[in-house]
Amino acid sequence: MSSNASTTLSRVLAAPRRLVGAAGSNFYYSFLLLPKAKRRAITEVYRFARLLDDIVDEDPQGRDPYAELQTWRDEIEFIYRGTPTTVFGDRLMESVEEFDLPKQPFLDLVDGMEMDLKWHSYQSFTDLREYCYRAASTVGLICIEIFGYENARTREYAVNLGLALQLTNILRDLKEDIQRDRIYLPLEDLERFGYTADDLRAHRYNQPFIELMKHEYQRARSYFMKAAASLPETDRPAMFAAEIMATIYREILEQMPGVQFNVFRNRLTVSKKRRMKIALEIWLRSKLKKS
Repeated sequence: MSSNASTTLSRVLAAPRRLVGAAGSNFYYSFLLLPKAKRRAITEVYRFARLLDDIVDEDPQGRDPYAELQTWRDEIEFIYRGTPTTVFGDRLMESVEEFDLPKQPFLDLVDGMEMDLKWHSYQSFTDLREYCYRAASTVGLICIEIFGYENARTREYAVNLGLALQLTNILRDLKEDIQRDRIYLPLEDLERFGYTADDLRAHRYNQPFIELMKHEYQRARSYFMKAAASLPETDRPAMFAAEIMATIYREILEQMPGVQFNVFRNRLTVSKKRRMKIALEIWLRSKLKKS
């Protein structure tokens, strides 16, 4: 493993609360009430996702992020052969074996992170959807194996929910992403509504922008609705952690019309108190359905 990849790994392992343990994280509230073994496995999966994210997002000066991603592609292969080469690989392999986690979503996730290196914009929603699937739905497909499910349609739920969450992130983080020279709104949509990439870079808030955002907001909502419709009732109690995440992110999305879609001036979030309330309500509801 390269020294740069090792440094990235050390930073992630040294901060176990960074992703799912930090009380400011939406993941914390989603996974807090899981049984210990499932919470540990989910933590390792999200550490892996964060590790890849850091490789892509951090300053590449003096680094080869493509090579680092390939290192982790190789490590996934080693894990599934039973011969991981890192401490993190050892820990992730325990979860892979305990919950029989599929290999392909891990590899697709690495491919999704590589898309962030190759492309800073997407021409069509078809292109963007592929990115969202690889960056988010893949994690959902891994997580449902940990949560446990009976109906194969729950995999469709994981894909749709991943798309909904990623599209919400894109709308919420528009300002931050453009500062990193990344445009996730499909360029064909910008053209349709008479709004340009330069307008976006200038944070130009006008009527074309509002109409564009209304369109993207409705698309994100449609995936939340598709997710809800594709979750079988028999598996709903087991998916309580995913449903907590869905509810928190749906509330973020539904704040957008209230600020007239001005995400340049408004940082949309859900309070810690509200997130805890959502988590407890959904968890208790899942317990009642099981009994």
